[in-house]
Amino acid sequence: MRLDGGSAGIERAVDDELQFHFEMTMRDLMANGMSPDDARREAERRFGDVQRHREQLATIDRARAGRERRAEWWSGFAQDVRYAVRGLRLSPGFTVAVVLTLGLGLGANAMMFGIVDRLLFRPPAYLATPDRVNKLYFARTNRGDELISSYTGYRSYLDVRENTTAFDAMTPFYVEKLAVGDGDATREMNVAMGGADLWKMFDAKPVIGRFFTAAEDTPPDGARVAVLSYAFWQTQFGGRADVLGRSIDIGPARYTIIGVAPEGFNAFSSLPVVAFLSGVAQTAASGVHGMRPPWYANYGFNYFEIFARRKPPVGAAAATADLSRAWQIAYRNRIAQQHGMTAFAIAKPRAFVGPVLEDRGPKARREAKVATWLVGVAVIVLIIAAANVANLLLARALRRRREIAVRIALGISRSRLLMQLVTESVILALAGGFLGLAFAQWGGAAVRRLLLDESGESAAALTDSRTIVVVAALAVVAGLLSGLAPVFQTTRADVAAALKAGSREGTMQRSRLRAALLVAQAALSVVLLVGAGLFVRSLFNVEHVRLGFDSDQLLWVQPNSRGVKMDSVQQVQLRNDLAAAARRVPGVENATRALTVPFWQTWDFELYIDGIDSVAKLGDFTLQAATPEFFRTMGTRLLRGRGITAQDRADAPKVMVVSGLMAKKLWPNQDPIGKCVRMSPVVTSNGVSTPAPCWTVVGVAEDVRRESVSEPEPHYYLSTEQFHPADGGVFVRTHGDATDHADEVRRALQKVMPGASYVAVTPMTTVIAPYIRSWKIGATMFAVFGVLALVLASVGLYSVIAYNVTQRTHEMGVRVALGAQARDVVALIIRGGLRVVAPGVVLGAIIALVASRWVAPLLFNVSPKDPPVIVAVMVTLLAVAVAASWLPAMRASRVDPNAALRSD
Repeated sequence: MRLDGGSAGIERAVDDELQFHFEMTMRDLMANGMSPDDARREAERRFGDVQRHREQLATIDRARAGRERRAEWWSGFAQDVRYAVRGLRLSPGFTVAVVLTLGLGLGANAMMFGIVDRLLFRPPAYLATPDRVNKLYFARTNRGDELISSYTGYRSYLDVRENTTAFDAMTPFYVEKLAVGDGDATREMNVAMGGADLWKMFDAKPVIGRFFTAAEDTPPDGARVAVLSYAFWQTQFGGRADVLGRSIDIGPARYTIIGVAPEGFNAFSSLPVVAFLSGVAQTAASGVHGMRPPWYANYGFNYFEIFARRKPPVGAAAATADLSRAWQIAYRNRIAQQHGMTAFAIAKPRAFVGPVLEDRGPKARREAKVATWLVGVAVIVLIIAAANVANLLLARALRRRREIAVRIALGISRSRLLMQLVTESVILALAGGFLGLAFAQWGGAAVRRLLLDESGESAAALTDSRTIVVVAALAVVAGLLSGLAPVFQTTRADVAAALKAGSREGTMQRSRLRAALLVAQAALSVVLLVGAGLFVRSLFNVEHVRLGFDSDQLLWVQPNSRGVKMDSVQQVQLRNDLAAAARRVPGVENATRALTVPFWQTWDFELYIDGIDSVAKLGDFTLQAATPEFFRTMGTRLLRGRGITAQDRADAPKVMVVSGLMAKKLWPNQDPIGKCVRMSPVVTSNGVSTPAPCWTVVGVAEDVRRESVSEPEPHYYLSTEQFHPADGGVFVRTHGDATDHADEVRRALQKVMPGASYVAVTPMTTVIAPYIRSWKIGATMFAVFGVLALVLASVGLYSVIAYNVTQRTHEMGVRVALGAQARDVVALIIRGGLRVVAPGVVLGAIIALVASRWVAPLLFNVSPKDPPVIVAVMVTLLAVAVAASWLPAMRASRVDPNAALRSD
């Protein structure tokens, strides 16, 4: 029995069936001798609750009808899929062009989503309750500006933990590069330190062994136990279970291995971690960063970030209020311990809870901001690809209009035809999505290294389930959008007109639509290429900005005593020996001791100058202590006076070299040579206070950029013999690129190091790289996507012009027959291409100008409305239009008039 008409039809059918069976029962009973009344009563007794039978039968019939409809739908869908696949196989060139075009657009989106997902959306692996875990941020006012930091000291952490009630777990966390291993196998690797509450926040179980406990993280010493990362356990210990109980040298101490973390676990670090040490107690007790007891009672050593988990009923606002009260207590305690702290009323300290992911918080990196722009760029590439596919589908629809008309005339419904065409479009899009995922996985490694800084996440595959779902959704949307126009134009066509039409019928309307799509492609391509040009110029500017030293030829050598006891005299001698040994290495020009490292480490002190009420109000003045070889080694130019010399010993008059910016700030319109600068206002001896000695300015050096490539900072230089001679490391200047000499220098200097101590050798280009990465990312990715958009737009333009030339064969034949020269035909076709592209170029330039204010903060020393870039892009697009029009134009110029005039 087949039921139609929905629930009403089913109910009528059930009633009919019940009535039929009731009457048949009565008939049988009467045939056996019962009267009609007795037969009716007996039948009613046998049937019992008719309504219940009616509902049961209705339910059965509805289920049967549903199965039949689903089976019918699946049968029709399978037929549509087979029909679409068969049609696409008959047009391999068209199929490959569409799939490849969509694959490029979807591949760009797959790459960018996989990266932005890790930067901004995906919580750390194994985090149990991401919605309740926060990073804590601390703010204070300085010179009218509020400074926000996520770092604080251990004593401040204890104050916050003791004076808050909104959290049920809280841990300090810190990742440091420490020496791991011993002997020649020693390498600096990322090691994490955290409190015992760290494990409460993660749903992570040790692969073997256990995690450290609160008892093993109790000041002042704690227990020296370590949990290895899964990757380190596999690569260094072969995944052996007997690793438990073995010892491993990490930093200046030896630790006992008690467990192995699960695969992919990095806690709150965005970098791969090789080991998790038992909290911060034993790490600080081991002397990392010079921390010494009573480090746990000292408000200095601000190396830790704090992560906390809110209690279930506590919201972010309530947690922030509770945290701010505790942080203000900690700040008052710090003022009582440390002199020189900004007064509470001026500092206005506050704290707040923020996202766990750094790039979603108030301290988001510039790279994350560029990455979010690149997501928009990838979407634009996909739009251009979809427009290109729409043009291809329109051309295919024109060729198939008679076929479609015949099928409609033979009785196929327009809705079924629409379903078939949509199915074909979606199949193409899904094939493009599959290819896009392959592109993302194949080409994504370089992008991951560029954007994720070779972190642990960069090693993970981009094509995980989240990315696959997003790409599949984008593929379906792109397929539907690109196929809607040709589908509706085809299914709404006049059947009679289509059956009688010649090859040129209906071309005009569809050509206008295809031209509109080309205008959109050209406009979006201009936007992307302008962005690429601006970032390329920014990268050029930042790479050629004068830093005040020659970074390409410099290595920074940092000695690490690793527990070897040396007094200040021995440390000075070690650094002198390292500099002397470096000068003997082939390929090394010079070497110098130094105290600080640009972009890594700065020192500053409060200065006092006669006639200036507060030097601090004029800015922060950073210092460098150096040997006489410093300026030659660094390549820093002296503008006036002299540098540090061998005569500037500890017992000689104290001298200082200042940067040009420092001289300008402190002594505007004056000669700085001979000026007196004091490091403290007075010195006290035997109860008698006298003015502090002068550091006399003897030279002016060029400005240096130490904390940002954007602006130089006021800076000064002191002699290592006169200021902190035991600290710092060695700068080594090489012939050519310093990176090529780094390993050779390390091996040579390691021989000088006593005992288990070691040297870390780092090219200065590596130190500076994070500060220029955002411009490098922007230049590289905008250029890649811009070129991809340009290729797609040029292919789309070529296909449209080539198709139009084919449609105008008759017209071209007439023109040639009437005396038109080949050059006239070529000029006609090229002008037609320019007429299509020029409006898009102008529109794109306008969009780029409007969007310039948002991209301006991401550029370096270039205007977002830079005329050379915009003009160059516009000329490039017009040149591409001419090039794309040339081949069809040449084909049109060679049309045979006789053949053209005989054509339809």
